[in-house]
Amino acid sequence: MIKQKIDRYEIISEIGQGAMGVVYRALDPLLERTVAIKTISLDLSKDEFEEFEHRFYREAKLAGRLNHPNIVTIHDVGNTDNIAYMAMEFLEGVELRDIMDAGAQLELDRIVEIVSQVADGLAFAHEHGVVHRDIKPSNIMILKNGVAKITDFGIALIPSSSRTMSGVVLGSPKYMSPEQVVGQDVDRRSDIFSLGVMLYEMLTGKPPFSGDNISAIMYRILNEMPLAPVTVKPDLPEIFNYIISKALAKHPDDRYQSADEMAEDLRRYRILQAPLSFCAAGSGGKPRTLERRSKPRPIEDETMLMPARAELDANIRPLWWKRFAFLGAGVIFLVMAVFLLSRDEPAIQKEAQSPDIPEVKLELKAVEPDPPLLPEPPAPQGTLSLAVTPWGEIFVDGKREGVSPPLNELRLSVGQHRIEIRNPGFPSYSQTLDIQPETMLKIKYKFK
Repeated sequence: MIKQKIDRYEIISEIGQGAMGVVYRALDPLLERTVAIKTISLDLSKDEFEEFEHRFYREAKLAGRLNHPNIVTIHDVGNTDNIAYMAMEFLEGVELRDIMDAGAQLELDRIVEIVSQVADGLAFAHEHGVVHRDIKPSNIMILKNGVAKITDFGIALIPSSSRTMSGVVLGSPKYMSPEQVVGQDVDRRSDIFSLGVMLYEMLTGKPPFSGDNISAIMYRILNEMPLAPVTVKPDLPEIFNYIISKALAKHPDDRYQSADEMAEDLRRYRILQAPLSFCAAGSGGKPRTLERRSKPRPIEDETMLMPARAELDANIRPLWWKRFAFLGAGVIFLVMAVFLLSRDEPAIQKEAQSPDIPEVKLELKAVEPDPPLLPEPPAPQGTLSLAVTPWGEIFVDGKREGVSPPLNELRLSVGQHRIEIRNPGFPSYSQTLDIQPETMLKIKYKFK
């Protein structure tokens, strides 16, 4: 019986199917080893295929150089009959997605161990110039020995015309970073955001961003912070509010700047304490970066979580009472010492009375107050009313003003303004308006 082949690889069995293609167990006869072959069906024009081939091979070659215990090893890449493939090490294990979907709640230390291992693998990849772009539970394999491995490096570079086959968007939208949602260039901090989404779901059993459709999910990713994980699951240590909030910050500059920073905080969660300025996820606070030290700091040097006001008063009051008690005792001792030393001294004579000082009468004159300064009249403005379906990012003269809805009205200075409305997956809409004083113009637009 002749076995089906992909290039030189002999197909043994089908492992699974995904939106982009099929995963096979195969034999590499050249090296006599079992491999996993991940195929990617491409529906591309000639130009698109050439662009994909260049980018895919470049990224796959970079990923193939990543020799790390938490990253799947890529042995080979190629294409045949308009199907691209990656030959990877064959892993004996199960996807993290399947473990989570089974409904069993992992122990907290096990969750920390898995996510820390993934962060270790990402940190190594980032140091070598590789960004994954599609971190999610289905791209994490848990081996029989408990090791977590990241799969699917390089898949995220498939061109957009192939990403939308049968209406399927490459990668789960609920794990995308805000910069991915709006189509900006991404770096290592995008992977950190996606890892934060995965951690939140593992801790609480619920995704931080959900909705009835892709647009609703993307809107929440751009504009909302999820409930603090301790609010969803009260038995979690409060430090996870800080770790999640820092990983899911909307702006990349406010997140962990490297995956190994996040891994360090996770592994130290039992002794780690958040900055005093920290506000829990969803409260709008911007946490500071924790100071890093090679050794755990003594508890008195740790920055503490700011407790409730009543608790804070109760904790601080005994300290101040002790200080006042010591101070009072010192004053009493000093007074007694002065009294004992001075009791044999002659009485102090009264001061001689001061000589009479002639009385001087002052004549007061009323001073006229300066006239009040009148405020400058405000610059004339007009109103722009917005009605966008399902939603769109609003830019005025290149500056982002918000998302409509909920934004439905803008006050703009008089003159010409270029209005642009963006929604990922659709062509942008733009229009130049001439705003007149105290008049209202309306834009009603539906993305199709």
